[in-house]
Amino acid sequence: MTQFEGPVKAIPYDAMVVYNFLSDFSNFEHLLPADKVTDWESDGASCRFKVNGVGELGLRIVDKEPGETIKYSADGKTPFNFFLWIQLKEKAKADSRVKVTVKADLNPMMKMMVSSPINKFLEVLTEAIAGYHYQ
Repeated sequence: MTQFEGPVKAIPYDAMVVYNFLSDFSNFEHLLPADKVTDWESDGASCRFKVNGVGELGLRIVDKEPGETIKYSADGKTPFNFFLWIQLKEKAKADSRVKVTVKADLNPMMKMMVSSPINKFLEVLTEAIAGYHYQ
């Protein structure tokens, strides 16, 4: 599996506040760029959507550690198998850090094609999580 890591960003909220928001896919849509994502569907524990230029993707929550980690996996028909996880670290009250990681099962050709879009996605998602107003 190929691993892609996003930047570590500061969040001016407690880790549990961010964790509770990210643990429900009904909230996740607010973090994705509306000009690139369409046909959003969610039941809270899983979601499905289309990404312009990529196709349909599905995610489901597979593991959670309250206030620290949420792990997601590909769900349904996806171009390749992948795992995404969000790590949270509380430094102090209302001062947390976030890091988003993707592990993907890619052949060398697919890796060349998707490395740049995945890295860009990690930057955009991390920035959206860090910049969202949770309260």
